[in-house]
Amino acid sequence: MGSLRGISVAIFVVQALLASVTLVSAQGSTNGSRWQTLSGKAPSVIAHGGFSGIFADSSYGAYSLALLTSLPDVILWCDVQLTRDGAGICFPDLKLDNNSDVAIVYKDRQKTYLVNGVSTKGWFSIDFTLRELGNVILSQGVYSRTNKFDGNNYPIMTVQETYAQLNPPRFWLNIQHDAFYTQHNLSMRSFVLSVTRNRNVTIDYISSPEVAFLQNIAPSFQRSATKLVFRFLGQNDVEPSTNQTYGSLLKNITFIKTFASGIIVPKSYIWPVDKDLYLLPSTSLVLDAHKEGLEVFASDFYNDVPFSFNYSYDPVAEYLQFIDNGEFSVDGMISDFPITPSAAIDCFAHLGRNASNQVDLLVISSNGASGDYPGCTNVAYSKAIQDGVDVIDCPVQMTMDGTPICLSSINLIDSTTVAQSEFSNLTTTITQIMPGSGIFTFNLSWSEIKTLTPVISSPQSQYKLFRNPRFKSAGTFLTLSEFLTMASNASSLQGVLISIENAPFLLEQGFAVTDAVVNALSKAGYGNKTDQKVMIQSSSSSVLMKFKSQTNYDLVYKVDEDIGGAQSSTIDDIKRFASAVVISKDSVFPENSAFITSATNVVPRLKAANLSVYVQTFSNEFTSQAWDFFSDPTVEINSFYVGGGINGVVTDFPKTSNRYRRNRCLNRGNQTPGYMSSVQPGSLYQLITAPYLPPAEAPNPFLTEADVNEPPLPPVAAKAPSTSTNGTALAPRSPNGQPKVAASAIMQLLTVFFAIPLLF
Repeated sequence: MGSLRGISVAIFVVQALLASVTLVSAQGSTNGSRWQTLSGKAPSVIAHGGFSGIFADSSYGAYSLALLTSLPDVILWCDVQLTRDGAGICFPDLKLDNNSDVAIVYKDRQKTYLVNGVSTKGWFSIDFTLRELGNVILSQGVYSRTNKFDGNNYPIMTVQETYAQLNPPRFWLNIQHDAFYTQHNLSMRSFVLSVTRNRNVTIDYISSPEVAFLQNIAPSFQRSATKLVFRFLGQNDVEPSTNQTYGSLLKNITFIKTFASGIIVPKSYIWPVDKDLYLLPSTSLVLDAHKEGLEVFASDFYNDVPFSFNYSYDPVAEYLQFIDNGEFSVDGMISDFPITPSAAIDCFAHLGRNASNQVDLLVISSNGASGDYPGCTNVAYSKAIQDGVDVIDCPVQMTMDGTPICLSSINLIDSTTVAQSEFSNLTTTITQIMPGSGIFTFNLSWSEIKTLTPVISSPQSQYKLFRNPRFKSAGTFLTLSEFLTMASNASSLQGVLISIENAPFLLEQGFAVTDAVVNALSKAGYGNKTDQKVMIQSSSSSVLMKFKSQTNYDLVYKVDEDIGGAQSSTIDDIKRFASAVVISKDSVFPENSAFITSATNVVPRLKAANLSVYVQTFSNEFTSQAWDFFSDPTVEINSFYVGGGINGVVTDFPKTSNRYRRNRCLNRGNQTPGYMSSVQPGSLYQLITAPYLPPAEAPNPFLTEADVNEPPLPPVAAKAPSTSTNGTALAPRSPNGQPKVAASAIMQLLTVFFAIPLLF
């Protein structure tokens, strides 16, 4: 079609990807469980425009990546459009301008047409010959997705070229606008019949939302292996040939059976949600369709478009809801991210609650299951235990009356409604703890903190991704002693992790935080407990040194910055007081503009020194992950474990990590399928062409001895007297023993004093 140069460039780019990604051809696995599909076989994965969640829809790159990372019998989906000279091209929409550079190449060719009765403006395929479209390049049409691969010059391909270039296991043509093309004297029927008679192209499925089109071609496929599928659109949308709504047509499944062997429905037809985006009971659609002998294909699966809060931003959980719910299974799922349904079908479906771990990966909670409930509350910890976490964590903070409690931050504003409470006047600034002002735990007594309402953390809220709003204030906070009692009663736990920060400051203010932790552990029986281990974590080496001198607990050093490496002497220093290290994700796989650029040697060097390596924080929201992980937290976890070699994860969604380590696709060696292989660091970044490359970033610094070495902890200072909250809050004390003057009248006077010389 006049685009051989573009195709050759595109093939070269994808070949580079195949050479750089350590994925093997997907072999699939034998899943002996009986499927509740119409055929009793495993559901199909339909790659919507290929892997269109990453590359431009219908591009060679998108189709190639889909074949590389999906089930071996994946179906490639092609939305067929017709050109002015009657050629059929694979392109996602009737209009060309949203997914290509046609508006730049032919800027004066915009037209307006009626499409299903609606006046629509744009660049339409019917206004261009196939030769003219040879000058047009595909682009990413979903603006929330990366456009960094738009410089790879992926050309528009015909249906025949797509099949010849990719040789897909199965091929699906979707005919969305037959009526429109008929109005403009183009015959989609003629094209479809001609391509299906082509011995070099095998069409397995043909779908359309237009009844008349399918009825028209049905007689030609009565003795064919090609299946015809009726596609339902929105329930209130009107089907053009019957003038009925799709919701009305849904009530007459028997009629659909007269011209189709299956149906496509938006996933909300099967599992609807309420106005707050929580799941409602499933409909009977799948069971009803199966009774009529119709296959059911669910559409609208996108890893980067959340559907229901019930899934906790975990796309694997969503797919399993449609194929492994104990009542029914859809026959196929149409997805922009085919790697995820492939793994759901082959690796996770029918696992059962008692499936054993396949790999040794420690799962540590981050403030309990704080992705589902407010962190460090009883419900967050209960959910983490229920979800199979190994170790639950308690970040210890001290109250004004010396009670150690579990709270994600020393600043109450971060996790409670204190700023909207009667204690809002207690705001102070303490630069030793944090920049800016806060209301700190040691400003209130435990009885006062208990009156505050918890607030769930939503670290990706800038992208409008909020966590479990229905339970955003659920639960109650716990003292360290209450936390230890809960943990002690949970037989499934391997242990607890107690993290301590700001210890020097607290000691100088009269809060014996380390002694409080030791005493609480002793009273809870952890001094003699053998079935659960105790892990003490801190970014302060002096804290860990003190615990090393007093206890036999496991000590974990937290590196609180991204690092690119560590000096040998630094690693030796860490070994003096710790047996494990917590590092950031960026310290394993550095990123630039959310693309992994390389892999550091931090993990192998630490492990070579017999230090266990845990990485934080693994979250399910796709915006927390690099593009390389395809908006799928399971892909990310797998890559850090298999490719990064880490020993454990720190996560606010323990269920996802626990399910990962039990999946049946692990430990297959050379037979590991593509959807459970580690991504190769930098493989996607290498495909970004020069005009789209982000600015280079400086490498992360090395961890040095100066970063680790600290003087011993100071002794506990005499505690300053505190008043009730009706008066002035406890005044934090500085290292010289004098009350801090931030936000005080003295500080205001000093500010005025130092400003005076500036006036002259």
